[in-house]
Amino acid sequence: MTDLAKLHTDVVFGRAGGRIIWQPRIQCWYHDKKFAGEPLPKRYEGMSLPDIYRDLGCSDRLYSQYNPCFRRIEPEGVRRVRRELNATDVETTIETPVGKQVRIDRRTPNSPRAIRVKWPVESEDELKVAAWIEENTTWEWDEQKYQQSLREVGDLGAPTMYLPRMNVQDLYINTMGVEKGIFALYDWTETVEAYFRALERSHDRLIDVVCACPIEIINYGENVHSGTLSPDIFQKYHLPACLRRSEKLHAAGKFVCSHWDGDCRPLLRFARQTGLDGIEAITPIPQGDVTLEETREALGDEMFLLDGIPAIYFDKTFPVETLVECTRKLIELFAPRLVLGISDELSSTGDIERVRVVGDIVAEYNAKFA
Repeated sequence: MTDLAKLHTDVVFGRAGGRIIWQPRIQCWYHDKKFAGEPLPKRYEGMSLPDIYRDLGCSDRLYSQYNPCFRRIEPEGVRRVRRELNATDVETTIETPVGKQVRIDRRTPNSPRAIRVKWPVESEDELKVAAWIEENTTWEWDEQKYQQSLREVGDLGAPTMYLPRMNVQDLYINTMGVEKGIFALYDWTETVEAYFRALERSHDRLIDVVCACPIEIINYGENVHSGTLSPDIFQKYHLPACLRRSEKLHAAGKFVCSHWDGDCRPLLRFARQTGLDGIEAITPIPQGDVTLEETREALGDEMFLLDGIPAIYFDKTFPVETLVECTRKLIELFAPRLVLGISDELSSTGDIERVRVVGDIVAEYNAKFA
């Protein structure tokens, strides 16, 4: 195991002797520039993203490299038919033996991500189709892909993966959108809850595969945001499912964390009830709605913080001294239960060289434990 991969594993499992790891996510900065045709800074011309991480001397959180090791196998009879409607809009029809769903996405010149024009679920019948698909979906492990990822990026950090979103967050972000999802929770409660049960059974089958695989660091890719996930809904749906997941994964010796971004203050009081080992991407003031001290109090002495530095501190809007002060404060408050990173990612307008500034502070801190 390489130094960064070993350090990453040692930090989250409490074997690092006080050291922490610097693990910024710079994918947005890199891919936005590529999409816009904007040249990278001269030093990084011609480099791949892993090459840039190596040049910066920091770790990468390797979700996208290891998630393809888990293959989703949908039931026989599911067929996706893609049709170009015009220069920007693409219609995808999901045909199944029990009905169909229709999704429409719109390409834009501003982002590699399409805009959802029509969600795959906008009727109760479409939601029943979605439940049938999940009820009959299975999962497989791809050892060949795992070994390939180890060879390509295994020096940059420990293997990690993120699980699909649970119940309400899936409804909002993947399936219906926030507004339609909220109405569905109250107007079609029985159908929505039947979908949630089917989704969880599908995810349980994935978790069985995860528990048997060598990847030890598991994230719940939830994007929890209290502006749409109220404390009542969180307690009714999200929290029990989170606890069930965490119990199964802990029994297999996994480290589990969840991605909370946006505003988190109304939900932080539940942090230590989730069964999680840590929370990723909680964004502090002035970008988010909580202070570092409030986050420290909520996580207590048991839980890890992953990330912590507001992404806006990497823009030249703020003096570099503000970034330095925030970094030192995070280390003081959270080390050694800290996987230091950017909450959430370096933006396309961020200064990549500020990543080195933080790296130097972390190296100075870790040197005390050598």
